[in-house]
Amino acid sequence: MEQTLSLEFLRVAEEAAIACARSIGHGRRKHSDMLAVEAMRKAMETVHMDGTIVIGEGERDEAPMLYIGEKVGMGKGNPAVDIAVDPLEGTNLCATGAPNAIAVLAASEKGGLLHAPDLYMEKLVVGPAAKGKVSLDAPVAENLKAIAKALDRGVGDLVVTVLDRERHAKLIEDIRAAGARIQLIGDGDLSAGISAAVSGTGIHAVMGTGGAPEGVLAAAALKCLGGEIQGRLVVDTNTASREKAESMGARFDHIYSTDDLAPGKHIVFAATGVTGGNLLEGVRFFSHGIRTSSLILTHLSREIRFIDTVKKADGDVTVRF
Repeated sequence: MEQTLSLEFLRVAEEAAIACARSIGHGRRKHSDMLAVEAMRKAMETVHMDGTIVIGEGERDEAPMLYIGEKVGMGKGNPAVDIAVDPLEGTNLCATGAPNAIAVLAASEKGGLLHAPDLYMEKLVVGPAAKGKVSLDAPVAENLKAIAKALDRGVGDLVVTVLDRERHAKLIEDIRAAGARIQLIGDGDLSAGISAAVSGTGIHAVMGTGGAPEGVLAAAALKCLGGEIQGRLVVDTNTASREKAESMGARFDHIYSTDDLAPGKHIVFAATGVTGGNLLEGVRFFSHGIRTSSLILTHLSREIRFIDTVKKADGDVTVRF
């Protein structure tokens, strides 16, 4: 699956990124998301797979396309694949022209991606060097010391990415008290999580609470990169939401590991930059074509590919570097 489908998934991510990139800065986040969803869904129609969306735009009644349970791809006779998508991760980032908006999908064999409930999840993300050396149960200062030691640097040299939310006031206070630096972001903790596992991005960890579905997508990428995510579902005050999550097998007292969130052996992760950021360049339009910057990860084959693609305006030639 990894070898036969990785380039097809690259094309899917590229098409979604290009479609919504035309709306960068327009201030219409829902419209930007719709453009990405429509383009991703259309591109998936030609992929040689019998795919099922396990993480998507929501339940069928809420999402006309790429809803959970939707069948995608060319259907029976092709490999059975579970798909997790975020056609536009960072809708507000795209709407305002801010950095780090990306189009994302992850794929695995059936059962290879956790069907995570649409709830918040407390997360701790580190790169390969600190894998196995941190714990979601440990104090912030202790985890930062462990990360610094693993990277052979001081705590003051670390940069921790945190979503700029009121709920993170205590976390931010603890990070600052420990001496580490903070990068506050408005959206895009998935992009930040991937960046934490890629050398040279300047991000060393991600801490805080974000969406559980994005945690699964991050786990797919981190498994391929050798990094680590730990997650714990946050108890929802809505009784119906909690009961639904528990009916899906959710455990609120459990720390989910990378392998819990993405247990598959065959994993492909594809992301294309929409707006430029720490990890990827954004979509660039010029007089004779379009240029995109993408990341393709595969788990079993241990391949990490940064791909620069130029699509000529006549549509006849695609050049990839």
